[in-house]
Amino acid sequence: MKRTLLLSLFLLVLCLSALGKGRAADEYRIMTCNIRITGLDDDAPYPERVWENRRDLCVGTVLKRKPDVICLQEVIYDSYAYFKEKCKDYMAFGFEGPEMDPYTEGYHFIGKNVILFSKKRFEFVSAGGYWLSEEPLIGGSVSWDTNRARHCNWVRVRDRKTGKEMRFLDTHLDHKVDSARREQVKIIVKECAQYAEDFPQVLCGDFNSGLQNYAIQYLHAQPGWREMYESMHGMGEAGFSAHAFNGVDYKPKRNRRIDFIFYRGGIEVLDAQYVKDHVGRMYPSDHFFIQADFKLR
Repeated sequence: MKRTLLLSLFLLVLCLSALGKGRAADEYRIMTCNIRITGLDDDAPYPERVWENRRDLCVGTVLKRKPDVICLQEVIYDSYAYFKEKCKDYMAFGFEGPEMDPYTEGYHFIGKNVILFSKKRFEFVSAGGYWLSEEPLIGGSVSWDTNRARHCNWVRVRDRKTGKEMRFLDTHLDHKVDSARREQVKIIVKECAQYAEDFPQVLCGDFNSGLQNYAIQYLHAQPGWREMYESMHGMGEAGFSAHAFNGVDYKPKRNRRIDFIFYRGGIEVLDAQYVKDHVGRMYPSDHFFIQADFKLR
């Protein structure tokens, strides 16, 4: 009897230890991943940058971390098809649109911000998208001298077990014109403000802005908005996140992070980190991905 009890206690400790290594039932993991426009002439001379060569590393780097939500930027036809093929346990939203209908392949200066979320974890509630322009309902519209059309996609989901709802947004601001980024981020903040202050919202993306730039400072200044990596590691420059396929050896002119995970509402951040996986000189993308764990308060 005593041996049986000791064995039972030993097995219980092992089970609890195993559970401790994973995420708790009320915890969520999100990743923001700029996966790089595919088929660019600049990448062709470098085999390690070509999508067909790095796509398994790209998708594998994401899936092995078992995120509940994946926010992708710079998605076009071939990368979208491959993520859809490999991520069968996820629902994908945000690629199709009238601006894409004239084309069936290639890059036409619109890289989409696609959100994937776990079908097992979440029930779909609603979704939408808008363009970061003075005509936000018109696909591909541009304003403020933006270099190309930019947009924001969002999904609202419900946890199948707890019934709690939350909203995830995915964006990519202009890469050249600061005055455009100023207006683009204002549209996102204004749109999010229609929700209750305690409603959980998570905004991921490539902001093409560092801590000292207007877009990030504007978000920091808005009531209720915080950033997940900063919540864990404190304010201050965390170092570059776009690395031009050079990884940790990159020597940028401006050592700044431009990929962020902002949030507002009833959210408690548990962990946040850069994802710097690589195989030799091959990296999943020309950006490090950002991963964060959180729970709802």
